[in-house]
This record gives sequence, structure tokens and C-alpha cells, in this order.
Amino acid sequence: MVALVALPAFGPDGVVPIVVESPRGAGIKLKYEPRLGAFTVARALPLGLAYPFDWGFVPGTLGADQDPIDALVVHDVGTYPGVVLPCRILGVVELSQRDGRGKRQRNDRIITMPVWHDRLGEFERATDLPARLRKEIEQFFLDTTFFTGKKPKIIGWKSPQKAHLLLKAGEKRYLKQRQQLAVNPAD
Repeated sequence: MVALVALPAFGPDGVVPIVVESPRGAGIKLKYEPRLGAFTVARALPLGLAYPFDWGFVPGTLGADQDPIDALVVHDVGTYPGVVLPCRILGVVELSQRDGRGKRQRNDRIITMPVWHDRLGEFERATDLPARLRKEIEQFFLDTTFFTGKKPKIIGWKSPQKAHLLLKAGEKRYLKQRQQLAVNPAD
């Protein structure tokens, strides 16, 4: 069985697969653990907070934090952990936060919509989403890490093209790491 993180980052016609970790409505953050081939509980969200949309990652990528690049899937239903959703890129929310050593590091979040989704209308870019919804998504990103010491800061919303470049760089980082592990499997 192929590990979910090893799926290709891009499908046909610019479709990006998103692996759902924490579905819409979840009050806990689930994390895919490739070595286990399973999902584990990373932490509970602050009291009263739940994921507004499906949350997961783009497989075949690595972000600056060495985890797969995070993604939010804007649609009106929740799925389940492990579901792979074919999505269109709407944009990216650029965000910085403290790492384990207290140093600021980028942890951008891709904003997507399923290719099969029709109910919310045809959005081409994240900036087409209602302003109130964008502010609530930003606040969610800030609130979910309130007790972690990460102190996130929203930098801004960027275009689908910027998100695509981020994913391409993440794919390159992932392939380089995979190649290094194949050469030095003990690392």
C-alpha cells in the first residue's frame, strides 16, 4: 500500500489531491503518521472550537516546517480522515509561527475547493470568498494554536498562482528528501 504522503502532489488538469486529516466539525487535530500508516490525535482544539472545513495536507510536498503542506478544503460537508479529495487551488494564506526553538518560520496554508463542488458557487480565487468568511478562516488559524506557544501571524492572502509555486517548491523539497533517504536509508 502506498503511504498517503507519497501520493503525487499534482493530478491531471491541475487537480491537487488533498488528504483529509481532521474533517469539518472535528474538535481535535488529527495527524497522519506515515510510519504507523494511521492517524493519531495531535491535540484537542481550544474549548468550543471545531474545524470549519476539512483540513489536511497536499501529499508529495514538504513545507518549511518539514511536514507536508497544509490545506483547507472549502465545501459545505465534512468527509473522513484518509479521504483523498481532488481539489482546485483557490490561493494561499501566508502565515508565520514560532517553531520548537522559538524562531519564526513560515507555515502557509493552501486554500482549495473540491472539483466536484457546486453548492457554494464558482470561486476562482480565495479572494472571491466573502470577506467575513476570509476573516473567520484567519481567526480560526490563530485560535487553533492559542495554547501551543506558536504565536501565529497572518501575513496575507495570495493568488492561486502563488499557491501553485509554493506547492511546486514543496514537491521539489519532498522529492529531494526522498532521494536522500534512498541514498542514505539510515538517516
